[in-house]
Amino acid sequence: MTASPSGLARHWQLDPKVVFLNHGSFGACPRAVLDAQDALRARLEAEPVAFLARDLEGLQDATRTKLAEFLGADAEGLTLVPNATVGVNTVLANLRLQPGDEILVTDHGYAACRNAVERAAQRLGAHIVVAHVPFPLDGPDDVLDALDRVLRFKTRFCLIDHVTSPTALIFPVERIVPWLQARGVDVLVDGAHAPGMLPLDLTALNAAYYTGNCHKWLCAPKGAAFLHVRADRRAGFVPLVTSHGMAVPRTDRSRFRLEHDWTGTADPTPWLAIPAAIATLAGLLPGGWPALMAHNRQGALDARDRLCAALEVPPPAPDAMLGSMAAVLLPPLRVPPQPPSLFDSLQDFLWREHRIEVPVIDWPSPRVRVVRVSAQVYNTAGQFQWLADQLRALR
Repeated sequence: MTASPSGLARHWQLDPKVVFLNHGSFGACPRAVLDAQDALRARLEAEPVAFLARDLEGLQDATRTKLAEFLGADAEGLTLVPNATVGVNTVLANLRLQPGDEILVTDHGYAACRNAVERAAQRLGAHIVVAHVPFPLDGPDDVLDALDRVLRFKTRFCLIDHVTSPTALIFPVERIVPWLQARGVDVLVDGAHAPGMLPLDLTALNAAYYTGNCHKWLCAPKGAAFLHVRADRRAGFVPLVTSHGMAVPRTDRSRFRLEHDWTGTADPTPWLAIPAAIATLAGLLPGGWPALMAHNRQGALDARDRLCAALEVPPPAPDAMLGSMAAVLLPPLRVPPQPPSLFDSLQDFLWREHRIEVPVIDWPSPRVRVVRVSAQVYNTAGQFQWLADQLRALR
C-alpha cells in the first residue's frame, strides 16, 4: 500500500509529491473546470464591454438555473457571492433586531462567521447565546438538546452550520430549521462544506437563508459561492455593496436581482464556471454525483477508522453524522519542536517531514487537538494509512 494518489488525480493539478488530505479547506479545481474558466476569461478580455454589459446578465441567469437544479433551490432567490463568509455577512448586515434580542450560535461554528456575528451583535445591541454541543457526541439529538437548553423567548436569529468546520459533523439541519422557525427564529444555515458533499434540497429545507461554497466539494474555481434567500425575506434585502441596481428603473427584473447581480466590476468567471464544475464532477464515476458523494463518504469513514486504530481512540461521532470529512481527537503526541508558524506544530511537522497536508485544530472542551481528514476521489487508502502511521510513530 503506497501513499500515492488515485488515478483520478490526473484530473487535478495537485502536486503528486504532497499527500493532500485537506480538500475541505479550499477545495481543488479540476483541469477541465480551469479550462472552462480560461475560455470565459479570454472571452471577457476580448470584448470587456460586450461581456460585462451585454452578456453577463444572461450568463449569470444560466449559471443560477444550473446551480438551482443542483441545490433543489429557487433560482430567483440565489445570489452569487465570492464565498460563504460573504454570504453570512450579507445576511447579518440585513438583520433588523431590537436591543436585547438574542442571536443563537454553537461552539462548532466557523471562526470568521462567529466574528461576523460578534460585530453584528455590537451594532444591533443584541446578545449572543452559545449552545455548547459536546464532542465527542452520541448522535444528532445531542445537537438539538444543546440548542434547546439555551433557546429563550428573546432568541430571534440562529446561525447554524450544516457541516461543521473544526469537527466535520453533519448537523441535523432538516430538524433544526423547522423547529426553530416554528418558534419565530429565522435561521441562516452556513453550508460552506455541504454543496457537493451532501445531496441538498433547499426548497424542502425552507430556511430563511442558506449560504454555501462552490469552490470546496463542488470543485468550482476559488471565488464561487452562493446565498439563497427565501421568497418572503427578499423584499428590502440588499447586498453588502450598493451599486447601480438600487436606482435602475427597470421593471422586467426584480429589485432583488437588479441589486445583487451587479455590485461593481469584478471577475465573474468563477461563478460562470460552476456549471462546468457540476458536469465535470458528475462524469468522474459511473453513477454521477450520488456515486461520487458515496465514494467520498466511504473514504472519510475509512480514514477515520485507520486513524482511530493507530491512535487507539474511539470514533468521536456516529457514522451517520459524517460526510466527506472526519475529525479524530488526538492523544498526547511527542512532536519535535517546530519554528514559529500560523499552524499547529503537529500540522507543520507532518508537512515538513512527510509532505502531508492535513489540518490540526485546537478543540477547547475538552482541551485537546483534533486532526481533520478530507476524502476526495483523488485520495487513496494508502494516503490515509500513511498519515495514520506517522501519527502512531509520535505516540
